[in-house]
Amino acid sequence: MDADVVVVGAGLAGLVATCELAEAGRSVVLLDQESEANLGGQAFWSFGGLFLVDSPEQRRMGISDSFDLAWQDWQGTAGWDRLVADDGTPGPDHWGRQWGRAYVEWAAGEKRSWLRERGITFFPIVGWAERGDGTSGGHGNSVPRFHVPWGTGTGVVAPFEARVREHIAAGRVFYRPRHRVDELVVTGGTVTGARGAVLADDPSPRGVASSREVVGDFEYGGMAVIVTSGGIGGNHDLVRANWPARLGDPPSELLTGVPAYVDGRMIAITEAAGGTVVNRDRMWHYVEGVRNWNPIWPGHAIRILPGPSSMWFDGAGNRLPAPFFPGFDTLGTLDHLRHTGFDHSWFILNSSIAGKEFALSGSEQNLDLTERRYREVLKRPITKVTPSVKAFLDNGEDWLTAVTLTELVAKMNALTPDAPLDAAHIERQVVERDRQVENDYTKDSQVAAIRAARGYRGDRLTKRAYPLHRILDPKHGPLVAVRLRVLSRKTLGGLHTDLSGRVLGAGGEPVPGLYAAGEVSGFGGGGVHGYRALEGTFVGGCLFSGRTAGRAAASAL
Repeated sequence: MDADVVVVGAGLAGLVATCELAEAGRSVVLLDQESEANLGGQAFWSFGGLFLVDSPEQRRMGISDSFDLAWQDWQGTAGWDRLVADDGTPGPDHWGRQWGRAYVEWAAGEKRSWLRERGITFFPIVGWAERGDGTSGGHGNSVPRFHVPWGTGTGVVAPFEARVREHIAAGRVFYRPRHRVDELVVTGGTVTGARGAVLADDPSPRGVASSREVVGDFEYGGMAVIVTSGGIGGNHDLVRANWPARLGDPPSELLTGVPAYVDGRMIAITEAAGGTVVNRDRMWHYVEGVRNWNPIWPGHAIRILPGPSSMWFDGAGNRLPAPFFPGFDTLGTLDHLRHTGFDHSWFILNSSIAGKEFALSGSEQNLDLTERRYREVLKRPITKVTPSVKAFLDNGEDWLTAVTLTELVAKMNALTPDAPLDAAHIERQVVERDRQVENDYTKDSQVAAIRAARGYRGDRLTKRAYPLHRILDPKHGPLVAVRLRVLSRKTLGGLHTDLSGRVLGAGGEPVPGLYAAGEVSGFGGGGVHGYRALEGTFVGGCLFSGRTAGRAAASAL
């Protein structure tokens, strides 16, 4: 035996589980196929938003929230419909729902103080993500809950990485980068270790696709194994194989929102050791993807985090119906667009809206927050266009500007010649919308939604909901169009786990010695989110499930 526990995957969930184990006095072998430069995994690249309920930040912004409201929103969003199997036993959604309730309880309770104990603090204005499908009991956040940490995802990873490095120095953790697990070792029905290939050293920077040259092999043993290897978002073959028919056909071209190492290999490897996978057909991809003008990994794309004011058109030039407005219902919009016959859609807006309402997902796209440049953050509301958005306006292949709408549509048609737009049809819809903003009354649902958003102090102060005006008002020009495509991101199903993070076998019993956490387990239970997510729940899901599995394994030994 080389250590008490073997942890497979050095992303955020793996780091948290390793910390919990080491702080309970257990020894750990931490394995990862990537180099030390990638410690922390894809969470390092994230915006890092965290879902909190009834927080001091919310209360200071005048937001009234509660566990009951958050749990209502979570259930309406998840839409769990596989709670009971045909034979009356617990179904694939049983444990996901249990994890969901436990997570909301944590978000309304200990989560914030636990994070602050580790030095993680928050930007004072709470964001309002996934504003919903327009129904009280359906999808969406009834109130703003998206808390942005100082340091973004990089800052969330940092304290756990630092603590793991302390444990490495103290001899409690044995970190083995460039060790690719190919098999879990099963001894007498108990998972007792991992074996695989040692990969050649690769000096590539963080996130860059690395060599798969094999230079040796390894085997490490312990009394338990925790799998924290992430999802399938970087493996388009797996994404397509699991794409649900209810969302139409997958796009012919997918952009990639995660590094190439998010390959899903460990899912099948864990199945071979006796674990089961549930809800393979549930996934979370963004429809506001644009190709990165300065890519790090293959197919690297960035998601636009839009405010509510851009007009959204499908590939034929038809304005999207309610509730498919920017920032309201990601999966509903994906479903709608995948049935239009086009792999792309369009935002049409103007320079004022682009400069104020557009943010870009990713730690590297928000260096003022990531590097805690407080003065620059305070200047955001008075900055005409943030540097990251301006870089895309100047260099992005999907970004177009023009003085007139006729000129803009001509540029759009040049970019997508196989899907030409009718300039008169576009103009009629823009003009119809513009007429709705000139008085206090409207029958335009999006205009009403913008007015509601501006009723929230946070959106008004930051201008994330920019004051209503005509898109075609030349004072707010030039006009802007952005071609949007589907960006692969999160796996919502995964390894089936109970509330201790123990991986379940085909009969619903725990596989001895086997645990899982993070995205590979659907962030808990094989589907804590059900069909949809409320945002701020992916990084938080890695924290919660990694903590849970680490503590459970430490207690069981």
